[in-house]
Amino acid sequence: MKSSMTDFARSTYFDTELKFKTKASGVIPKGLTLAAVLVIVLILSVILGNIVLNGIGIISLDFLTQPPQNGMEEGGIFPAIFGTVMLVLLMTIAVIPIGVLTAIYLHEYTRPDSFVTRIIRLAINNLAGVPSIVFGLFGLGFFIGFIGNGIDVLFSEPGRPVWGQPAIIWASLTLSILTLPVVIVSTEEALRTIPRELKEASYALGATKLQTIWRIIIPQALPGILTGGILAISRGAGEVAPIMFTGAAYYLPYLPSKLNDQFMELGYHIFVMATQSPDVEKTKPILYGTVLVLLVLTFLLNFIAIYIRSRMRMRVRNE
Repeated sequence: MKSSMTDFARSTYFDTELKFKTKASGVIPKGLTLAAVLVIVLILSVILGNIVLNGIGIISLDFLTQPPQNGMEEGGIFPAIFGTVMLVLLMTIAVIPIGVLTAIYLHEYTRPDSFVTRIIRLAINNLAGVPSIVFGLFGLGFFIGFIGNGIDVLFSEPGRPVWGQPAIIWASLTLSILTLPVVIVSTEEALRTIPRELKEASYALGATKLQTIWRIIIPQALPGILTGGILAISRGAGEVAPIMFTGAAYYLPYLPSKLNDQFMELGYHIFVMATQSPDVEKTKPILYGTVLVLLVLTFLLNFIAIYIRSRMRMRVRNE
């Protein structure tokens, strides 16, 4: 009787100790995770607060609608805003079709274990890990040096480069290659969520594979495709290194009206004012105002894309 009570007391003690250790082992990771989240939120709040406090005072209608003046120490940033919007739109038009078609090919037309599929996925993974400055050098050598100069040799007068020079089309194509892995991965994830029964029902009704992709798969995957577009916009709008070599200009008194024109861009404008301005202290309010406009413009483009994605999701659910 005495030994059984002793054994019961020991088992109760060990059970209590085990529960305490289990609970403690769960509380510590949660606490560390919460602390890390709070630190990140605090740092983000400090950065955004600093930008808003230093940049809100210079925001005005003239600042948003006038070009830079007096060596960019006065005036506005409208050419940079216009160039950024055009750059992002051209990049999106270029990257979405290629990324979606690549994802559909990988998901619908190839076997996961085939040699071609492995090579393509290896290329996509390597592309995602390449530094952005390398994309700028690639755009300079391939788009401008090879394609642009090749077009000039065939169609332009000797000694007068028309396409073989930095231009908004080459900058947007360079950014489209940079953001291509994001669109491919997002589209593939959206394709995996489509129920197999929908495709089988389409085939059973006599639809071909192409008809099934066009009328069933793409509409169902459209919200995920737009998610990839949103991520591409977020990354492309803030990149500076790739466009430094392929189209962005220090200062232009006109807006780009043709695909082979150079352009001003908000990110590059910020870089120039922060590193090459003759009087950094004098231009600091314009610098902070430009950063604030870039953030608001990026958020606005993302909000529009998210709104369109939400409407598409509602339409798909209602159907």
